[in-house]
Amino acid sequence: MKRRIGPLSPPRRRLLQGVLATGVLLGVHPLGRLAGAAVREETPVLEGREFDLVVAESPVNLTGTPGRATTINGVLPAPTLRWREGDTVTIRVTNRLQEPTSIHWHGILLPHSMDGVPGSSFDNIAAGTTFTYQFTVRQSGTYWYHSHSGMQEQTGMYGAIVIEPAAGEAIHAERDQVVLLSDWTDEDPLRVLAKLKVDSDYYNMNRPTLLDFLRDARREGLAEALDTRQMWNEMRMNPTDLADVSAQTLTYLMNGQPATANWTTLFRPGETVRLRFINGAANTFYDVRIPGLELTVIAADGQNVKPVGVDEFRFGPGETYDVLVRPAPGAYTIFAQSMDRSGFARGTLTSEAGLPAAVPAVDAPQWLSMTDMMGDMAEPETPVRHARTEYGPSTDMRVDTPRTNLDDPGVGLRDNGRRVLTYADLVTLGGSIDRREPERDMELHLTGNMERYTWSIDGVEFADSTPIHFHYGERLRVIYHNDTMMTHPMHLHGLWCELENEEGEFQVRKHTVNVQPAQRVSFLVTADAPGRWAWHCHLMFHMDSGMFREVVVA
Repeated sequence: MKRRIGPLSPPRRRLLQGVLATGVLLGVHPLGRLAGAAVREETPVLEGREFDLVVAESPVNLTGTPGRATTINGVLPAPTLRWREGDTVTIRVTNRLQEPTSIHWHGILLPHSMDGVPGSSFDNIAAGTTFTYQFTVRQSGTYWYHSHSGMQEQTGMYGAIVIEPAAGEAIHAERDQVVLLSDWTDEDPLRVLAKLKVDSDYYNMNRPTLLDFLRDARREGLAEALDTRQMWNEMRMNPTDLADVSAQTLTYLMNGQPATANWTTLFRPGETVRLRFINGAANTFYDVRIPGLELTVIAADGQNVKPVGVDEFRFGPGETYDVLVRPAPGAYTIFAQSMDRSGFARGTLTSEAGLPAAVPAVDAPQWLSMTDMMGDMAEPETPVRHARTEYGPSTDMRVDTPRTNLDDPGVGLRDNGRRVLTYADLVTLGGSIDRREPERDMELHLTGNMERYTWSIDGVEFADSTPIHFHYGERLRVIYHNDTMMTHPMHLHGLWCELENEEGEFQVRKHTVNVQPAQRVSFLVTADAPGRWAWHCHLMFHMDSGMFREVVVA
């Protein structure tokens, strides 16, 4: 008999509400206070066509330090919403904060007035008011929702969306489980950003040391080691700058639980388990594996792909992957380490409550390479054109020889002895949704100045930018050119991005695309959704610091 996580029965729902209320009264994170139990209640699930969501502040304690979270219906993460393709959903959002709020339905195709981006598609949800979202669900798969106001996404306002296909699931699994990864800081996010503005390496726990220099001198010779250090210093960059924010301030969460709480989910021997991984972090790339189990990736960003077996995958904020696992009786650790290797989130998949599973050691951090800094360093067939705006104070680096490969798993995952997923492995079933050739090309350079901690597109921060215009109905090619040494998860609202391989052939359909350092990535888009849409890096501090544009489709 097929089993899945569905709506709570009335007695179980009342019990959970009582547990949550008790947690709020005690000033403790309502789910985290059950950390001593082997198996806990799941995140609440709401299913149907009509939903009532209440945004408010709730007391939490995820680290031993009491804090305040921005929550929906009093829980962190927010309730999982289950919809059905073809249904019209009505979602009433009541704001009980002392400030405006919003909800963006990430990856969902809908009218721009329902997209939930303040200042672009609508005018916020004012304190003390209710806004009603209503739209028809035109897709299926795994998605998520989060605030697009201030720093509320970082402070807890995010949840999962699972949409059942109108024709039913084509892939059989006896158990269906959301695994929502996120990050938490006890600091005020605005204070974190202020520290980065003063010193972009403030939270870097892996800065090169004297011992590193002596090791390099022994291995490479003193002159080469000095030249390397001088090169990095002249560029005002750091070879270990893999993440702006690390475990020095962040606590990594799995379904709202820190690693010490060991979030746990059960399976029955013989079951196929579908795990719906969502990266709802504000600032963290996660590398995910389950030692002892093959992960069969079956969907990317909600879209079914040709199944591919891997040991590990990396995904950035905004991305989702569905995987199938077929565990034998026993316990397995779901292990998600941060890209900078400063910490991890983890949980347990087990056939028996209380059965322990070994937790692997965090991998050693890798330094950025010359490939990450300069690209493939081959003479380009045609010179790379940089906009004149890229030569201002918002840009401290430009790449003239970008690489175009999609088969690189990225720094920290290269040659690690495991099969690691890359975009080159992903093939969306059914092919492209629009077989037309593009009518025009558009190139966007992802730019930044690490010393000033400013992020931009074509050297222009959002405050100084003008909208990008797509002609309604046109098919165009967009080219990302990453002139920085950081990976950017670029999210285009309201439209699908259809990645091309190096030969210009359709590869995979996504709504959020990771662009690695010194990499050039292209995709086709059909401008079939009129209105005003947001387009930005999904690293929250990058978006807030200027890597954001508005797209007008008309």
